[in-house]
Amino acid sequence: SSLHQNEFRSPQNLIVPSASSPVENSLKEPCTTPLSNDTLYSNANSPSDSCVKPLCNAASENKSQGNKGVKYVSSEGDKLECGWGAFTPACLQSFNTPKGVLLFLCVASFLQGMIVNGFINTVITSIERRFDLHSYQSGLIASSYDIAACVCLTFVSYFGGNGHKPRWLGWGVLIMGVGSLVFALPHFTTSPYEVHFSEETGMCSSNQSMQCAESVSILSNYRFVFMLGQFLHGIGATPLYTLGVTYLDENVKSNYSPVYIAVFYTAAILGPAAGYLVGGMFLNIYTEIGKQIDLTPDNTLWVGAWWIGFLGAGAAALLTAIPILGYPRRLPGSQRYIIMRVSEAHQLKDGSHETALDPDFGKTVKDLPRSLLMLLKNPTFIFLCLAGATEATLIAGMSTFGPKFLESQYSLSASEAATLFGYLVVPAGGGGTFLGGFFVNKFKLRCSGIIKLCLLCTVTSLLAVFIFFIHCPNMPMAGVTQMYDQSILLESSLNLTAACNTECDCLREIYSPVCGSDNIMYYSACYAGCKKKSVLDSGKKVWFEEPRCEPSLPPGCLCLFPRFTTSVAVSWRMIPLVLPKEGLSFWFSCFL
Repeated sequence: SSLHQNEFRSPQNLIVPSASSPVENSLKEPCTTPLSNDTLYSNANSPSDSCVKPLCNAASENKSQGNKGVKYVSSEGDKLECGWGAFTPACLQSFNTPKGVLLFLCVASFLQGMIVNGFINTVITSIERRFDLHSYQSGLIASSYDIAACVCLTFVSYFGGNGHKPRWLGWGVLIMGVGSLVFALPHFTTSPYEVHFSEETGMCSSNQSMQCAESVSILSNYRFVFMLGQFLHGIGATPLYTLGVTYLDENVKSNYSPVYIAVFYTAAILGPAAGYLVGGMFLNIYTEIGKQIDLTPDNTLWVGAWWIGFLGAGAAALLTAIPILGYPRRLPGSQRYIIMRVSEAHQLKDGSHETALDPDFGKTVKDLPRSLLMLLKNPTFIFLCLAGATEATLIAGMSTFGPKFLESQYSLSASEAATLFGYLVVPAGGGGTFLGGFFVNKFKLRCSGIIKLCLLCTVTSLLAVFIFFIHCPNMPMAGVTQMYDQSILLESSLNLTAACNTECDCLREIYSPVCGSDNIMYYSACYAGCKKKSVLDSGKKVWFEEPRCEPSLPPGCLCLFPRFTTSVAVSWRMIPLVLPKEGLSFWFSCFL
């Protein structure tokens, strides 16, 4: 009958009219709105949604207005059960809901943030030390993720947007898990990390030596394995933040969509926080687990168990990909949310935006240039992309160098700085993202209101940038910035050796700076001419004896904390030169 040919049925049996428009038929037939399970709702009982109009209430509307708002979606052959192929057990259907999808996507985004923005930034120094990498090489490792994302972004978003989104998402998470396992692979393919280090190494004594277990030229080649792992991370994470957000938006009511997306991004921001905390904890474990060594985490030759986090996160990603692959192309009952939405997008004067409503548009490669041209003509989209790129630049720089900034300014160890930075990210990133979605839903903000909210938050955050103008002064280093006799040293004549340490046979491989009562920092205790040391209070305090390079200092012991990179001596006792970590200035600067 004409009724069955011209109305939207259930998602399982949706039929697209080919001849007459829904508006024309609405004048002839009763108006109904489809729900799941072959249930039809009339106009009077249609679900309440601020962005969804009834399918046919257009008796008073003209034909052109009706055609502009309708998106025709074919669902012939779509399977709406959750499962893998013919295996669709009933127990899994309870997860076949928007909340179930949100759960697994949050786990995936959490793992991605923990791996890429947490573990990588935490262990990069340990990897440099273990595999003898230069800074530019470790920079290439970190940037391999962005290179892969840029290469795959257009392809994934274009074809994945018209394909089976859960399958694209599942395979992406699977590839990301494989990338984590590849990143941890060099630990198992190299010989054990061994450093022949004695208690007297680093002190002023003759006949010092330190041996490495493997040729550094061979170890540095493992940077290509790390780059491959990061490249796989980038490929796998590309669908997550493009198709994942779209899949959530398509399957929930439009006024609930900001909350779902906010929860999704909150999980993504909490991931790096967990990565810093867990990664810092693993760095306190020696990389060769179970091996007895003389090194401590405070020693510059220490290499922590950087690889454990990647193994655990990679295995978790592989397990998370399994349920995501089982979701259908569209969730049951979601058709009523995508039939008709009030469009707030930029309307092009040439009317090309109406081309995007064609169900056949975007299914072939030849439509890609036209799609890109349509996006470039959308000023709102362009400026949002520029804002996102700027924000990503700031986040990338802050996540990489933020812990190092805390470490240098407050004389924290690497693990302490990473842990503290994780504590700062949790309330700032996670809370801010969640509150953003809450405000959008609470005040019913539309596109213009959301943009104004973003502008307000951005202007407010700019005020905090002035904290970087407050910093501790750099201390002069003997043999680097000035001579041992406190005279100015030319840049071209760097020399760490002086008369007071010429017989010490100091090793440049051991960088553990200390500072004397003359307010001059020394490359190490050896270059300061210290011959002996005594440890008290469970290793927390160390006395360096006979500081021969400090002028007018009587013989005695210097007390210092060797884990701090900057310290100052009062008389012959050395204490850290830091802003007090318990003071108001410390926590206020961290807040900013």
